[in-house]
Amino acid sequence: MWDTAVFAFATLFASSSQQNWVELALKFFPFVVFLEAPFFLLVTAGMVKYGLREHRPLRQREAYPRVSCVITCYSEGEDVGKTIGSLAQQLYPGFIEIIAVIDGALQNDPTLRAARRAQSLLAGTQRRSLVVLPKWQRGGRVSSLNAGLSIATGEVVMALDGDTSFDNDMVRNATRHFDDPGVVAVAGNLRVRNAKRSLVTRLQALEYMLSIGAGKTGLSEFNIVNNISGAFGVFRTRFLRNLGGWDAGTAEDLDMTMRIKQYFGRHPDLRIVFDPHAVGHTDAPDTWRVFFRQRLRWDGDMFYIFIRKFRFNLRPRLLGWRNFLFVIVNGLLMQLVLPFLIVAYTGTMLFTMPLGVVLGVLAFIYLAYLAALLFYFLLYVVAVSERPRDDVWYLGFLPLFPLFAFVNRIHCSFSIMAEMFMKSHLDSSMAPWWVLRKTKF
Repeated sequence: MWDTAVFAFATLFASSSQQNWVELALKFFPFVVFLEAPFFLLVTAGMVKYGLREHRPLRQREAYPRVSCVITCYSEGEDVGKTIGSLAQQLYPGFIEIIAVIDGALQNDPTLRAARRAQSLLAGTQRRSLVVLPKWQRGGRVSSLNAGLSIATGEVVMALDGDTSFDNDMVRNATRHFDDPGVVAVAGNLRVRNAKRSLVTRLQALEYMLSIGAGKTGLSEFNIVNNISGAFGVFRTRFLRNLGGWDAGTAEDLDMTMRIKQYFGRHPDLRIVFDPHAVGHTDAPDTWRVFFRQRLRWDGDMFYIFIRKFRFNLRPRLLGWRNFLFVIVNGLLMQLVLPFLIVAYTGTMLFTMPLGVVLGVLAFIYLAYLAALLFYFLLYVVAVSERPRDDVWYLGFLPLFPLFAFVNRIHCSFSIMAEMFMKSHLDSSMAPWWVLRKTKF
């Protein structure tokens, strides 16, 4: 492949030698360089900073706050028992209140019965309790979260998915950050539980390591965490209730993150922290069809949140300059504009240049991306990962990841267009249509 790329670039240079060098720069150094390169440097600097700090001994904790774990359940069946069991067996000396909210309990009787049977998993444990809260009519994920929040008694509340299980030191690692009064939320680290199921799950497992495990670790060092995952978010209960709980609609995780950040401009001491050692394991789509359907919702929801719902709230006075600039660059330009630039750039090359030149350019981009990715991955394994021996095994799948990321970018542009013209967020599995239709956007 390298020989082909060199030959193609030699041909390209020969055919373009009489063109102005500025035109060549504009043609072959696209806008992506000015977006992804600074972001790459920012995150890698954050990972290095984290790695150097984490080698210091942790100070002894003085208190272990009471924790309420709100588990949103819809059609998980027996899997909800895994979630409850992993919370009951936490190595945490404080009290853990487990609240399993069964949405649409009438049609989800198997999940309701599985949650009730999970009471036996608490046998022999101390300072643990289980409350099974059936919501007989389906109201969606946000409705379940707010129902759980209304009866939660903990100083810290966790919003968790019913198909996600957790390492037994998760609660201890996640709650230690609340010793800092400025921390209002902690984003948990997600890994793919069914990674060995298929090629698409393996690639998603690698993606989770790079975008969540590595990416959010770097961003957290500068207090610009981009999102608190809906499957694993941890909040200071008092602050969450002052916000009024979760808001109706889809993309409730990004919505909540943005609502919290509205206070950062006026209260610069507030923080959202990501902890790579507070680990949850979730099931990812195991077929390409289900995967792209999931990303259709995720990518469309970004447009819904940034453009439809928060377009008038993207101001430095509310977000603070640091998060304002980050949302503009990472949220708007990289997530919403860059996919269209990639489609346009690739399409222009295909229709205006010889095939050999196109292949050479793409090969060069692939090799450059792969080299940066290799450095990024190895830094993550050395400085961040809590399972370096397991993670390094994914090195063999790294050559496929640039292609996976490229296809994702192309698909993202179609997802955004679906939201722009058809308001696809109004047709989401996260809530019934009669709930989503009541939202203003």
